[in-house]
Amino acid sequence: MPAADPTLARLEFALECAREAGDLTLGYFRSRRFAVDAKDDGSHVTDADREAETLIRDALERAFPDDAIFGEEHGERAGSSGYRWLIDPIDGTASFVHGVPLYGTLVAVERGGESVAGVIHMPALGETVHAARGGGAWHTTAESREPLPARVSAVRTLRESMLVLTAFDYFAKAGREDVFARLARAFARMRGWSDCYAHLLVATGRAEAAVEPTIKPWDVAPMTVILEEAGGRYTDWRGRATAYGPDGASTNGWIHEELLGVLGEP
Repeated sequence: MPAADPTLARLEFALECAREAGDLTLGYFRSRRFAVDAKDDGSHVTDADREAETLIRDALERAFPDDAIFGEEHGERAGSSGYRWLIDPIDGTASFVHGVPLYGTLVAVERGGESVAGVIHMPALGETVHAARGGGAWHTTAESREPLPARVSAVRTLRESMLVLTAFDYFAKAGREDVFARLARAFARMRGWSDCYAHLLVATGRAEAAVEPTIKPWDVAPMTVILEEAGGRYTDWRGRATAYGPDGASTNGWIHEELLGVLGEP
């Protein structure tokens, strides 16, 4: 597709923004010098979260002044172009605060209420997955100079599958301990490789499913397009392909319906 394609132009800019913001967070992550505040919901926010989102927003306002912006830390700005950007400057702030490298910078582009491009960038791991609708999903690592295709696994049943999720306490706070227990029985293996990294692992074929009992749109907006372009699926627990559900699940596609049965939503 030509570089002039408006969605591809935004994807390229999303990659640049995610990497620049990721570099900013990485400086804080390595120095361990940042203030940590508690939000009303009990989650953490740091100087790095706020500054990284400001960096991205300022760049977007210069490059695409008519686009809307919706970020975790600084709210929403209206636009008139039909495009909207969703930003999570540090997805996995708990990992970030504790010195664990499984945090990411997420940038997604919506048109007509659906994600048409998305980026998951892991600054401390040097790993990135990005996709545009119809253009495939692509995976870059610290070792690879050029992006390689991101593809989900071909595992066909839960009994053969790896499930990745953040932590039991997320399910407990949502009152869904029963779901956690059913998942533990249904899958061959379960690991706590958390937040956006869990979905990246599914998109690159290293796990078969990632499940989230509570989400916000900026947490998963990139996943809807990335998983589909990698050959998998992202939906809420009711099977709706949206970032605006109260919960979410990524899979390699083969096991998605079986997983929805375990999640047990009507």
